[in-house]
Amino acid sequence: MNEKNNKPVVKLISKPENMLKTIYTACRTCYSADSPINIYENATDEEKMLNLIKNVVASGHHSTIEHIQVSFAISNVSRACTHQLVRHRLMSFSQKSQRYVKEKGQFDFIIPPTIEKNPELKTKFIDFMSEISNKYQEFIEAGIPAEDARFVLPNAAASSLVASLNLRELIHLANLRLCTRTQYEIRYMVKEMCRVLIEQEPWLKDYLVPKCDAIGFCDEHKPCGRKITKSELFEKAGI
Repeated sequence: MNEKNNKPVVKLISKPENMLKTIYTACRTCYSADSPINIYENATDEEKMLNLIKNVVASGHHSTIEHIQVSFAISNVSRACTHQLVRHRLMSFSQKSQRYVKEKGQFDFIIPPTIEKNPELKTKFIDFMSEISNKYQEFIEAGIPAEDARFVLPNAAASSLVASLNLRELIHLANLRLCTRTQYEIRYMVKEMCRVLIEQEPWLKDYLVPKCDAIGFCDEHKPCGRKITKSELFEKAGI
């Protein structure tokens, strides 16, 4: 475990060079007699491109943003976090294998903030991770294959992976996982994924938001209070 950084580390490693023009070309092609390549080569007005994309996406024509694929290098995340991430569809993952990679010495692990802020429990947590590590090493030294010795490793064990997805799925991921009801670690990780992409594509800031910001109300069963709830909205509208 890295005591100085108990949070996910996310780097953007791949994205299309002309993301905005690509999406605009896909949108414009659906409503134009012109060829896609002519549309692409003549696209120079950023405001015009953004307005069309906004209208097309708002209309629910989301296939137009599926042409964009982005890839992230993610590290210092717990297995508990990656177990949540891999539930998302239309994503590709290549993760550090506990079958082929043997842990040498104390394995890295993530401490939840609720335990981190309690000195007594933090000490117990670290001691327990040490016990697990010792037992794992005992099995390895006894000739047990790593693929079987890994059965004792906890959800706290740190992992790393490359994750790739198209823009439509990234927006969906952001809508769900940036919600304050989301477990802290995956929320921070997705927030970082959005941040590093928005740094290069600032126009995406209006799309990579919690679902309540996108639809204007909260549809969670246990709302956090940031937005009006769906039932409150319907009641206010007399529905």
